[in-house]
Formats: sequence, structure tokens, C-alpha cells
Amino acid sequence: MMFLAADEPNVLRVHWDEVAFGSIAFILLLVVITRMWPRFTAMLDERKNQIEGGIERAQKAEAEAEEIRQQYREKLDEAHREYARELEKAKEQRASIIAEAREEAQAEAQRILDAAHAQIEADRQHTFAQLRGEIGSLSTDLAERIVGESLGDSDAQNRVIDRFLEELERSENTSQAEVR
Repeated sequence: MMFLAADEPNVLRVHWDEVAFGSIAFILLLVVITRMWPRFTAMLDERKNQIEGGIERAQKAEAEAEEIRQQYREKLDEAHREYARELEKAKEQRASIIAEAREEAQAEAQRILDAAHAQIEADRQHTFAQLRGEIGSLSTDLAERIVGESLGDSDAQNRVIDRFLEELERSENTSQAEVR
């Protein structure tokens, strides 16, 4: 067994060269880390500030977007209200235009009706005058035939015509009163 024990390495044996190299490497690494630590923490702080600043900017942008969105909604609501007012105003104008057109049409119809009545009255007067003349001439002819003499005198003709028309009107008024 000894034979095996002499070839076996001693686990408890300290290797001073490895300890010295490890200590030097540890010290160098410790110096590098302590010198780089402020830069590292500054870089981490800067990154943290950038992230926080980005979040703040995003929150500000979101708040601005919400404010703009609210302004847009208000403007849109105002536009809807303005549209409703304009639509109501247009309806009122349409109603007034229609009423005005009706009034004008009624006035025009009344004017046409009045003109027609005036024309009818003028035609009636004209016809009445023509008939009076024809009736006068016929009654004069008839009176001349009945009397057997000429009624050439215009005053006599006019008296005969007037008397004949008065009798005709009386008989017409009497017949109308009987009908009623």
C-alpha cells in the first residue's frame, strides 16, 4: 500500500506558486473592478435615468395625446352642435321660404282672381251696353212697326228704350223674387 501512497499526490500540500499567482490575479482584478465600479455605476445610473426619462416622456406624450384627444372631442362636439344649429336654421329658413312662397302664391292667385272678376265685370258692362244698344234698336223697330210711324227722333228713341229696359228689369226682378 505504500507503493500506492507514494505515487499519490498530497491533497493537503499547498502550492505557493499557485497561491502567489492567484493572489496577484485577485488583487489586479480587485483594482480593476474598484477603478471601473464608478464608471459602471454611472453607466447604470445613466441608463436608469434614460429609462425613467423615457417613461416620463412617454407619460407626458400620453398626457399630451389625451389632452389633444380631449380637445378633438370638444371640437367635434362643438362641430356637431354647430351642425345641429345650422340644420335648425336651415329648417327655419326653409319653412319661412315655403310660407313666403305660399303667401306670394295666394297673393298672386287673389290678384289673378281680382283681375278675372274685373275683366268679367268689364265684359258684362260691355255686353250690357251692346245689348242695350241692340235692344234699343230692336225696340225702336218694333215700336215703329206697332205704332206705324217713324221714331227718328233720338230723344224719343231714348225714352222708349229706357222705358222698355225698366220694364224688363222689373219683370226680371219679380221673376227672381218668385224663384227665391
